[in-house]
Order: sequence, then C-alpha cells, then structure tokens
Amino acid sequence: RDRSPSRGLGDVYKRQLIHKRLTNARLMELTQTTAELKKENQQLKKLLGYSAIQKTEVIIAPVIAHTPYHWWKSLVLGRGSRDGVETGFIVTGIGGLVGRIISVTPHTSRVLLITDPTSRVGVKISQTGTMGVIIGNASSLVKIRFFDKSPEVSVGDAITTSPVSRLFPNGLPIGQIKSLDFNKEPAPEGDVSLTVAFNNLEWVVIHPYISK
Repeated sequence: RDRSPSRGLGDVYKRQLIHKRLTNARLMELTQTTAELKKENQQLKKLLGYSAIQKTEVIIAPVIAHTPYHWWKSLVLGRGSRDGVETGFIVTGIGGLVGRIISVTPHTSRVLLITDPTSRVGVKISQTGTMGVIIGNASSLVKIRFFDKSPEVSVGDAITTSPVSRLFPNGLPIGQIKSLDFNKEPAPEGDVSLTVAFNNLEWVVIHPYISK
C-alpha cells in the first residue's frame, strides 16, 4: 500500500474539510432555528397583547397544520373541545378576521378561512356603511360584491364585518379596497387586500361566539 506522507496529509485535509462543512451546516441550521423562534415569539407577544384588550375571554391557539400549496383553504389549530373551543367560534389573527371554526376534536379544531372560495362574509365599508359580501378567491385578495348598484365606495376604503351578519360579530377588520369595477353586472364588484398574512400564520386567537 501507498503510505506516503502526502497521502496521509490528503486524508487529514479531507477530514478537516468535511468537518468544516458539517460545522457550517450546523451553524446555519441553528441560525435559522433561532430566527424562526424569534419570529414566533414576536408574533405570540403581539397576539397576547391583542387578547389582553378583548372584552371577552379568548383562546390563543397554535397553527399545527397548514397545507403549503393550499394555504387559503383551512387551518388546523392545536386547541379543541377540552380547551373550550366550539363549532362556530370566530378566529382572528394579527390584522383582523381569519375565519370560523367548522369542526372540533378534543385537542384540535379546523378553521374555514375567509380566503376559501366557499366562504361568504357579510361586510360593510367603514367610511360609508355601504353593505356587501366578500367571497374567497384562493389568494390574498378576496372579491367583494355590493348590494347597491351605486355603492358609496372608493379604493383604499376599509372593510369590516357587517352588523347584520349571522355568522360573524360586527366590526372585525378584514382589509382594504384595492380595485373597483362599477360596470360589473348585476352589481359592482371589487378586490379587497386582506390585512392578515394568511400564508404565514403561526398563532391565532379564538373568540367564543354564538351565531344569530
């Protein structure tokens, strides 16, 4: 066998190189983990601050399942009936309305998001009180359809839940009008930019609510 010094040095260099790469990979992993934990901690602190000013008792819940390619459909939360969660309860996040609880197990619950195309939410324009309904659009934008053929609305107006909604309490923030089509039939439509980052939810707030 070739036991020359040069070969021995080569083996040592290879081991050092492998060790360096593994060390760098581990450092990168720890850095990313730390960044994620910091981000999660900041979001949780915001939610805890938000929940502290609520008039009714709320439940802070972690998001435990969120389909990456269908983030707009539903979420599974790590709180269930044993935590007091019931079907029909309202879910909000930093920025406003997220959806409502549609099914519950002892330890988990599923949320139908307002971004799901099957979702319908009665809304109003905060500035004028004009009524309409938002429809999920499988994206960070939802459609708004107005009941009036000549609605008092402008781009940039804020959208909240309607006082006549049966499924949601009045006045929950949703988003802002991004575009309008007054020529749409049978009534004008528009796009609403949502204030909640649905594709990046990690914690939410569950609000007890009994539908009308």
